[in-house]
Amino acid sequence: MTFGEQPAYLRVAGDLRKKIVDGSLPPHTRLPSQARIREEYGVSDTVALEARKVLMAEGLVEGRSGSGTYVRERPVPRRVARSGYRSDNGSTPFRQEQADPAARGTWESHSAQAEASGAVAERLGIQAGERVMCTKYVFRDAGEAMMLSTSWEPLVVTGRTPVMLPEEGPLGGMGVVERMAAIDVVVDNVTEEVGARPGLAEELSALGGVPGHVVLVIQRTYYASGRPVETADVVVPADRYRIAYHLPVR
Repeated sequence: MTFGEQPAYLRVAGDLRKKIVDGSLPPHTRLPSQARIREEYGVSDTVALEARKVLMAEGLVEGRSGSGTYVRERPVPRRVARSGYRSDNGSTPFRQEQADPAARGTWESHSAQAEASGAVAERLGIQAGERVMCTKYVFRDAGEAMMLSTSWEPLVVTGRTPVMLPEEGPLGGMGVVERMAAIDVVVDNVTEEVGARPGLAEELSALGGVPGHVVLVIQRTYYASGRPVETADVVVPADRYRIAYHLPVR
């Protein structure tokens, strides 16, 4: 193989990918068998197998037990809006979007006290093992899980206050800024870092993905005078959604 030349399995995968993208191999079509790939491209069984593995890892095809490998339906990506905007009612961005009569979104959550892991403690500026309120969310669109979120708030800030449980009490369901303001904590900054990684098994199970699918992870942290008061991981399936930011001009 000369410099810059692709390995044979990538060349085969690339040609099959092109056929999938241009519609020559439409959704639900059975992918050529390993023997057919070997014959058509003049490659070994190993190369044919590796090419199929590439397409499966990319989420373009899926195996069906006892039937073969088929081209997956390619969803049209939808947008997940991210914005610093808050309406007068102070609700979270997802709730603001779902206030539209045409929206079909629902969500569920569960809060429980936990010990901060090393990574969470570092993000919150506390010691590992300190108590935090951990809240896990599943957001759905027309019944389909579209987004997961796990947030952590240090109980040294919210413990024994009316906002200790994010989804309960007089301010249950309000945004972090409004809840913190109720206990005289003024949030003045928020950061979001967006990355991508293979989804964890439990995430893909909840989101309806298959092993190997990539998820987008938004790592968000709210600050009050430089002190972190809430941090969260928002997980979105990358093949079905795009993150769209709407940032005000100051």
